[in-house]
Amino acid sequence: MKTPMRAMALRIWLVCWLVLVWLLLWGSVSAANILSGLAVALVIMLLLPLPPVPVEGRVHLLSLIRLVLMVAGRLVVSSAQVAWLAIRPGPPPMSAVLRAHVNVKSDLVLALAANIINLTPGTIALEIDQPRRLMYIHVLGVDNDRALQSFYHQISSLEKLLVTAFERDADWQPSAREQDSR
Repeated sequence: MKTPMRAMALRIWLVCWLVLVWLLLWGSVSAANILSGLAVALVIMLLLPLPPVPVEGRVHLLSLIRLVLMVAGRLVVSSAQVAWLAIRPGPPPMSAVLRAHVNVKSDLVLALAANIINLTPGTIALEIDQPRRLMYIHVLGVDNDRALQSFYHQISSLEKLLVTAFERDADWQPSAREQDSR
């Protein structure tokens, strides 16, 4: 359960985030943009409330930094690979839909994994089988076994980093909603 102080801090953070997005959309910081962004954020918060997302683990900062660095490195490498596939001579690259098991406990972390995969050039998560934690991913450039093994290694590395950043067993406390569903 969230404490009232934590719930209030999350609401304030969300309002600030929405105001920032509003300012970025308008492209300039002015008193009118800040006030109108605040009004829009409050209307969104009051009229369109999101359901609560259970957060069962704890964030580990060093592991999160390692995750961000790995994702940034993968973005650079895969961007170069996709660019090469686009300009190289020869037939178009072979693509495939591959099934990957992502052994994470939280739906929030599973969604984060899908977003990281979607951000990576050359891959897109087509379907998520939530109960079995399976993802069906379209992958570009899987012409040989080495490329296939590289993809599965990347998924395994991503899973390990997500677990160490957000879902360590020592910090894991299933939400009341998850316990009720069992």
